[in-house]
Amino acid sequence: MTHLTPEETARVVELSMHFAREGMTEELVANVDHGLPVDVQDLDGNTLLMLAAYHGHAETVRRLIERGADVDRRNQRDQAPVAGALFKGEDEVVRLLIAAGADLDAGTPSARDTAAMFDRLDLLD
Repeated sequence: MTHLTPEETARVVELSMHFAREGMTEELVANVDHGLPVDVQDLDGNTLLMLAAYHGHAETVRRLIERGADVDRRNQRDQAPVAGALFKGEDEVVRLLIAAGADLDAGTPSARDTAAMFDRLDLLD
């Protein structure tokens, strides 16, 4: 078994965050399937799911949820993935996160507050 140095591990995390932002689903899930923790966080506390949700990559979000990603894990700014997706107008991602049990009251602002702010309460039904 090969073990990564701390520098190599940091590089894998950095690349994986890039994959999540860009919707490079196959590359990302390959890293997770090979042992990268699905809820790994960057220096700002963002998870792979947070970045994929915020950038509107529904398939990436779906595959991360299938691998056990915490749909309520907030970043250091107390932002939750579902609120980020609502803020960006990513309806399909919002629906996936709600179906996976996302807490609509988690974070600041919460998904409910964000939906009200953008007159998108219909997405929360």
